[in-house]
Amino acid sequence: MNLKQLEAFVQVAEGGSFSKAARELFLTQPTVSAHISALEKELNARLFVRNTKEVSLSNDGAQLYKYAKQMVMLQRKIEECFEIDKGDKKHGITIAASTIPAQYLLPKVLMKFNERYPHEQIKIIETDSGKVITQIVEHMVDVGFTGTVLEKKHCKYIPFYKDELVIVTPNTKKYQEFKQTAGEDITWIKHEPIIMREEGSGTRKEAEMQLRAAGVKMSELDIIASIENQETIKKSVRQGMGITVLSKLATEDEAEAGILLAFPIPKSDDGRDINLVYNKNYQLSRSAERFVRIVKEVYGVGK
Repeated sequence: MNLKQLEAFVQVAEGGSFSKAARELFLTQPTVSAHISALEKELNARLFVRNTKEVSLSNDGAQLYKYAKQMVMLQRKIEECFEIDKGDKKHGITIAASTIPAQYLLPKVLMKFNERYPHEQIKIIETDSGKVITQIVEHMVDVGFTGTVLEKKHCKYIPFYKDELVIVTPNTKKYQEFKQTAGEDITWIKHEPIIMREEGSGTRKEAEMQLRAAGVKMSELDIIASIENQETIKKSVRQGMGITVLSKLATEDEAEAGILLAFPIPKSDDGRDINLVYNKNYQLSRSAERFVRIVKEVYGVGK
């Protein structure tokens, strides 16, 4: 096997398409197919499951992807280190980010980074906090952003933003009265239907801890749904399906417009840390180092 074959394999795995991989690599589709066929023959394994609509990794393919991605990234870092000219091909950074940093914190960083380094290319993978850390540990991405600190080997966390969680309800007379009379007592949420973020979400893990500190155990709540997409959660709350706990960042516009009500969680201090994370066992590429500096600059880390 060679790096060209592995690069083609990684592109097909990430894009789910031989034609997309060919366009990304400036190759013909038959050439990409030949690279994959050669790999499958040499490894005596089926790497992809193909149907009429999409291409997905087989179990063997998923195993190979972990190693192939690392090799492709290492090749790119060597090229950057020695400033190898690859024509018009841009340097790239691959970032894994959980929902809150991806949707509300990274845009400001991306704008600044693009202004300063217009020739750099960025790929963002939005996933839950647990998977962000897994991709960092397995060196599948350059850097990650997460609201949860998991004690995994080799992870270096840099907190750069304080995120406050709030209890979110419809703006109805019932909840308006709670807002006026409840004060710091949030035990009333035990009697309300609750919509939570999905298992593995940093927001959910932090909500469990903050509610427990405020005297409310998860086992006491009437959790009627676990939903990954927070826009779906907010729409469900607006329609009266239940209440939820979300990042204040995610609900500021609706709260200011009077569409939703936001209740602070008592004893939550300044909120949770949103962290930049990378694998300290690997040297960051020059592009990734630049990106980390921009994050620190935009959010005043180290000042």
